[in-house]
Amino acid sequence: MSDMIDFLKARRSVKPRDMNGNAPTESELETILTIGARVPDHGKLAPWRFIVFQGEARDRAGAVIADVFTKRNPDAAADDIARARASLTEAPLVIAVVSSPKTHPKVPPWEQQLSAGASALNIVTAATALGYGANWLTGWFAYDRDVLTGLGLNADEQLAGFVHIGKSDKPNEDRPRPVLADIVTKF
Repeated sequence: MSDMIDFLKARRSVKPRDMNGNAPTESELETILTIGARVPDHGKLAPWRFIVFQGEARDRAGAVIADVFTKRNPDAAADDIARARASLTEAPLVIAVVSSPKTHPKVPPWEQQLSAGASALNIVTAATALGYGANWLTGWFAYDRDVLTGLGLNADEQLAGFVHIGKSDKPNEDRPRPVLADIVTKF
């Protein structure tokens, strides 16, 4: 049990630019997605789904992002358009966690959205446990309806985020964490 606690206390995000081309195997991906689906889910609604981007699919998604960016910013510099196009290409695997709330008389949408967030964190944790670096990110395009539609989301769906996954050869430094006394109160 203490190994699990030590693992959770040491977990940290890895920047996608520090990830190399080594992605999880199909078996590891299935494990990651299975764990991603094993989260609190009041009403057993499965109010989330996953979109997997690997290989050429990352480029196709980047084309969607770049096209919308160009329409929104007609005077954008070529470097900015290229950066938009490369948004999902640094890590060898990207999993989009889609929040898909269902109409339910006892389970409000907010609770279902939190379940999608729990799913994203489980994906990060599972990938890390398998020895990969992982990072849960959003960016402007995670909130742009035209991009979301272009990536296959329905009008009633939102993106909880993109989880970038890959091996890293670089040491991963921790960032400052909040002091518990600053964030905890007792009632």
